[in-house]
Amino acid sequence: MVAAVVVAVVLAVVLPRMGGDGGGGTSPAGSTLQLQKPAAAGPDPFTPSTGNGDGDAAKAATPSPQQQNRPTVYRGSWRGLYGGARKGSSCNVERQIEYLTSAPAKNTAFAGALGIEPSAVPDYLRTLTPVLLIKDTWVTNHGYKDGKARPYQAVLQAGTAVMVDRKGVPRVRCACGNPLKEAVRQSGLRPVGDPWPGYSLANTAVVAPAPTPVKVFVIVNVDEGGYLARPPGATGPRRDRETAPPGATSPPPSDPAPPPASPPTDTTTDTPGPSTPSDPGTTTTTEEPPGDDTTTEDPPTDETSTPGSPPVEPPPPPPPPADSPPPVS
Repeated sequence: MVAAVVVAVVLAVVLPRMGGDGGGGTSPAGSTLQLQKPAAAGPDPFTPSTGNGDGDAAKAATPSPQQQNRPTVYRGSWRGLYGGARKGSSCNVERQIEYLTSAPAKNTAFAGALGIEPSAVPDYLRTLTPVLLIKDTWVTNHGYKDGKARPYQAVLQAGTAVMVDRKGVPRVRCACGNPLKEAVRQSGLRPVGDPWPGYSLANTAVVAPAPTPVKVFVIVNVDEGGYLARPPGATGPRRDRETAPPGATSPPPSDPAPPPASPPTDTTTDTPGPSTPSDPGTTTTTEEPPGDDTTTEDPPTDETSTPGSPPVEPPPPPPPPADSPPPVS
């Protein structure tokens, strides 16, 4: 009896560290970290690709203004976190809906991973906004195996096409139709796959939910340079318009709380302060400059941020013109 109690306690402590899957089962490779390039389907994809193009990592990538030597947390509302082509959608949302609704078992597993009802999948997908990742981004990805969504940790290369929710969190990877959740911090992860030039887990982005729904995403125009104001939703790219770049000033960084573990909750706070991470090997840091957070006007007319909601990361330098060479890692 005592032994059984001890085993139960140990499991209760260990299993959460591996992260919940939202769709049944534990991670099929809890000690590995999949490195996934924009066009790679990865293991056990949910659907064929619904991406419009293979992604252009060199064109989309923006070098971080600071090398943190650890993953950096960004709020999903941060201006310049994502990119896209003017009036061009990186994902075919309606095709994704067709693929899932034509395969009820996959649709059910997909819905379970994201905590929604299977019947709600079409409407949910239409609320998501197609964008390109500007930074290598650490996420919890899911493969479809044995009728369930099987979670695993992955880093998606800059240039990957994803769909983000109203709080700016990636929820679907378009190259494979997989549901995505926030990264689960784990130490000792073993990279699997071919790293790309400039890759380092220490310089990846981790996205935390914005404190309030984003009314307009300010994204990098990866084709022409400059920035675009993109309304949320599947039809957002059709309503792109040029907008001013984020502000260029920021104070020194601070170290508030680390990113949330799965299941995702918004733990980003408005008052930064030091914290002690549970996993020093995968410590994250956040930046708290003013004036570059959630855009609350549609379309935006200035670079002010939502009162009481400081952002997480200083703005990037303005992207180079379309005919300039890609950044060198």
